Amino acid sequence: MDSNPSASPTRVLVVDDHGIVRDGIALLFAREPTLSVVGFAATAELAIRTAVRLEPEVVIMDLALPDLSGVEATQRILRLLPGTHIIAFSASTSAEHVHQALRAGARGYLTKDALGAELVTAVKAVCAGEQYLGGVIAQRVTETPSLLASHKSPIERLSAREREVLHRTVGGATTLEIAHLLSLSPKTVDTYRSRLMQKLGVRNRASLIRFALAHVVAPN
Repeated sequence: MDSNPSASPTRVLVVDDHGIVRDGIALLFAREPTLSVVGFAATAELAIRTAVRLEPEVVIMDLALPDLSGVEATQRILRLLPGTHIIAFSASTSAEHVHQALRAGARGYLTKDALGAELVTAVKAVCAGEQYLGGVIAQRVTETPSLLASHKSPIERLSAREREVLHRTVGGATTLEIAHLLSLSPKTVDTYRSRLMQKLGVRNRASLIRFALAHVVAPN
């Protein structure tokens, strides 16, 4: 982004279904002379129409919208406006959501617990041609480097057996029950579960179940 004080401010569209979030970002950016919020949208469909009408340089995109997902909105906006920079803005830190957003073309991913100054930094970074990942997300990518390199999402990278163990776990089966159903030893079931948890970027059984339910995981 041009550092010349006479340059026009970067035009930003804010997409979020919570008014308090939209207002908060607008107030934050009002203190930044190099940034200007030019529009708001509470749904994906409105975001797409507004983006086409206003042609913003940056879109702050909530991933959980009431009509379409922010990932789909990102894809559709970039097909129409390929020069636009989109920053995914989400409460989720799951590897699956990060992968989906980046694969859709988002140039940044920031979680909603980030400080306002980091959102400003993210906007400036993507305008300068950089990719910006918030602290937690950057750590997740460091732990799972294939997250950026692979065209497959974390769920798609699970083996058939790992998906089956995941499906049985979500269904409430114990390790011993899964071992009996799949003709495996309990230790082998634990190994599969540890491996799939690492691939999905979750740290415990409760998080694993929440993740699976959110993504409607079923066996192959």
